Amino acid sequence: MGFWSKLRGELIDIIEWTDDSSDIMMWRFERKGNEIKNGAQLTVRESQVAVFVNEGKIADVFPSGRYELVTNNLPILSTLKGWKYGFNSPFKAEVYFLNTKRFTNRKWGTPNIFYIRDADFGRVSLRAFGTYTIKINDPVKFIQEVAGTSGDFTTDEMKGELRSMIVTRFIDAIGESKLPLLDMAQNYKDISKFCQTKLSGEFNEYGLEINKFLISSISLPETLQAKLDEGTGMNMLGDMNKYTQMKSADSMESAAKNPGMGGGMENMMGMAMMQQMMNQNKNVNQYQNQQAVNVPPPPPPTSKYYISLNGQQAGPFDMNTLQQKVAQGQLTKQTHVWKQGMPAWKTAGEVPEIANLFGAMPPPPPM
Repeated sequence: MGFWSKLRGELIDIIEWTDDSSDIMMWRFERKGNEIKNGAQLTVRESQVAVFVNEGKIADVFPSGRYELVTNNLPILSTLKGWKYGFNSPFKAEVYFLNTKRFTNRKWGTPNIFYIRDADFGRVSLRAFGTYTIKINDPVKFIQEVAGTSGDFTTDEMKGELRSMIVTRFIDAIGESKLPLLDMAQNYKDISKFCQTKLSGEFNEYGLEINKFLISSISLPETLQAKLDEGTGMNMLGDMNKYTQMKSADSMESAAKNPGMGGGMENMMGMAMMQQMMNQNKNVNQYQNQQAVNVPPPPPPTSKYYISLNGQQAGPFDMNTLQQKVAQGQLTKQTHVWKQGMPAWKTAGEVPEIANLFGAMPPPPPM
């Protein structure tokens, strides 16, 4: 191989990335120490961006298209190199291709249960799962803040950090919404939209855009879900007698329409079912009546009065307390009293219910 053939082999004149992966976000063009010659061809495909880095500094950014690398197309790199009048010699620069397509169906979920306080069930533990979609919207910021100068960068490398951000904002959203547990399923759309709005600013700091955020499920742990289902089943048992009666009536109707059964058999089955239904109703009625008899009547309402003590309203006091105040001399027949329903204050002696507390007054002793 001649000298010039060897030299041409060391100079790169075609720069491109034929991406066939589904998870690579950034890929570094492999130069292997070779130089890029003046006039080299750069091909940036749709959903790609090419970024040139010179000595650790971001130089030029190329969106999708086909370019001939000359001074006019590399203004920043030309300035960094000091080529005031153009360059004819090869140059060295790192070239990074960034994938700007949408990365869909990214999974998120709460790694552990979290707790909320629900009005119906008290302190409840929950788990949640869903998906989200992201894309690179600022290639320069993504390189500076996330990828650095690694050879390639995949979605898995930042999956953990993004999931932590999502779970934190999701739990905050659930707490702020104060939605009852049984109403959450019908509000997935609103909760998802709220979370996406909250996450947008944080994702932008990494040069990313969150295009979609979805909640797949918010669920109880299996043990708690089983208890909730059991409680729901117990609530349904209140109508079990009606359900049994309805099924028995349907069976009798079917038997009556079945020509394969004799009339005597039909009557016997019908009578047996009717008797069973009557016995059930009788037992239920007896139980309900017995429960009604065993329940004591409510106690009579007690009267409570306010009294005027030294120009100040006190109370209300029940009759036992008023009796004590009579004995202490704090309540006399001239003391004004009032209770709910009285049009105005009256002296205690004018209210028969309180006047009885004073008892019979003895006559004055003989002289």
